[in-house]
Amino acid sequence: MVINMHPYKLGEMEQKFADLIWENAPVASGELVKLCEKSFDWKRTTTYTMLKRLCERNLFANENGTVVVRMTREEFQAAQGELFLNENFGGSLPIFLAAFSRRRKLSGREIAELKKMIEEYEERDDDDTDI
Repeated sequence: MVINMHPYKLGEMEQKFADLIWENAPVASGELVKLCEKSFDWKRTTTYTMLKRLCERNLFANENGTVVVRMTREEFQAAQGELFLNENFGGSLPIFLAAFSRRRKLSGREIAELKKMIEEYEERDDDDTDI
């Protein structure tokens, strides 16, 4: 069995486990064991093995028996998106959007959201140049 150790790629159960932690953190490690037993029918050792894997990837930390978040779900998803862009589109968001929109038409709402994001980004960029 090959274990993928890339920090931003999780297996199905690792993802479910991470979601459980994000929903409950900070959480006592003993309580996490109970949650995993109820949710996944895991033994204590399985929970700690999975926790160790995700701590090694700096998603979480076990600090004095309390599991805390080091990387929020949103930060993790952003990192996954960057990895996907880098691996598949040379890091180019415009190339990705062109490929995506060839297969699926963007709705007016999606186009408006993208325009708003770009405008907000430009405003932030303009603010940085005033310093």
